[in-house]
Amino acid sequence: MFRSAFAAVAVLALAACSGRKSELAVESPGLESQARISHEAARKTARAQVPGGEIESAELEEEDGRLVYSFDIDDEGDGIVEVLVDARSGEVVSRTVETAAQEKAESEADEKAEEADEPGERED
Repeated sequence: MFRSAFAAVAVLALAACSGRKSELAVESPGLESQARISHEAARKTARAQVPGGEIESAELEEEDGRLVYSFDIDDEGDGIVEVLVDARSGEVVSRTVETAAQEKAESEADEKAEEADEPGERED
């Protein structure tokens, strides 16, 4: 699990350095080979859900037993719209608007989960 979290962070860091925020992070190895829909096709589907929005992040992950592309799209003032696209059928699974407070809470929870996965230094 640590490796997948590290890989996702590395992909996002590289995307941030290159100025391209919408690179695909993959939750765990092997998921890409299970997807029938390409990342680009899923991106087009997600962007159609939020016209004019900017994709902030993209991830291929398993959620509730379903393989999905998850896109966080900045909707210019309305918050972040999370669009889930089924990676096998290409259908939109859900479209959820997250307020800035919800996005911050989710980000903090993700950071805590990543810290829990990292081997800690033991203080004696």
